[in-house]
Amino acid sequence: MTKLSVNINKLATLRNARGGNNPDVVAWAVLIERFGAQGITVHPRPDERHIRYADVRALKPILTTEFNIEGYPNDQFIDLVLEVRPAQVTLVPDPPGVLTSNAGWDARGRKAELKAVIQRFKEAGIRTSIFMETDPEQIAHAADTGTDRIELYTGPYAEAFHQDREAAVEPFVRAAEKAAGAGLGLNAGHDLDLHNLAWFKEQVPGLLEVSIGHALICDALTFGMENTVQLYRRQLR
Repeated sequence: MTKLSVNINKLATLRNARGGNNPDVVAWAVLIERFGAQGITVHPRPDERHIRYADVRALKPILTTEFNIEGYPNDQFIDLVLEVRPAQVTLVPDPPGVLTSNAGWDARGRKAELKAVIQRFKEAGIRTSIFMETDPEQIAHAADTGTDRIELYTGPYAEAFHQDREAAVEPFVRAAEKAAGAGLGLNAGHDLDLHNLAWFKEQVPGLLEVSIGHALICDALTFGMENTVQLYRRQLR
């Protein structure tokens, strides 16, 4: 079964917009687990505009499902991950200041850098994943970094889904097959929602985990958080 990891960054954005601690992202993470999520994802950025480093430290001892920390591997991020030791770290190539992650790694050009960081995390017993696009050549280079998994950037799939879902998913099927052949586990994330998730899951082989935040939190405004988590779980069955 493909696991659902809920990204709670948007809850932190709402909290930070007003100040104080409402909504309480730690309390909500526990509830989201109780509602059926199989993991919690956070993406702390240096400006702490949503998830704060203190949130990451507070979440680790209370979560009972898989904890996934995403981020750009600068020194501050690396130190945080090695301190907290989540189940998984997902490396994304977006430098500080960008709005959202919208491209995968150049695993060929930055292979030495990725290898060094991944080795440190693996020595600490942390599973590693790196954010990638569907280029088979780049996926082959990703395997050379020593990463355990890749996370496919699904923004292009979501954008093209309503025009031609077969064409939209085809590069991701090929990428999944390439990843499997290279011995890589497969995650996916970005702009997956209740409309496009089931088709992606049906077509893409070996999908281990999806990380979903923005769409799920938006849907929770309509359907309620507990029902929304269950709706997303159903898409993955």
